[in-house]
Amino acid sequence: MSRFTIHDLAATIDARAASGGDASYTRKLLDKGAEHCAKKLGEEAVETVIAAVENDRDHLIAESADLMFHFLVLLKSRGVTLADVEEKLAQRTQMSGLEEKASRKAD
Repeated sequence: MSRFTIHDLAATIDARAASGGDASYTRKLLDKGAEHCAKKLGEEAVETVIAAVENDRDHLIAESADLMFHFLVLLKSRGVTLADVEEKLAQRTQMSGLEEKASRKAD
């Protein structure tokens, strides 16, 4: 059995975004707009933080999955691809994290 990856999740989101709204939670989120998708991402981020603070491993895993899903839906709602984000990450790994962070302050 092959591993399920974030790319698989992105592809699933793309497929469900193309489907009808009544059958797809993803489509329903997207139909409500990017602002709604951002709010859902924020809610999932808070739930992930709470699970981490409470040291609840299973809950942290479940909330992290929700967070990643809603993150990708938000990207989709704004026309940003996972490849776009990966490209930015690749650029940032060309220097140390401290150097990269300092370079953003100059922008």
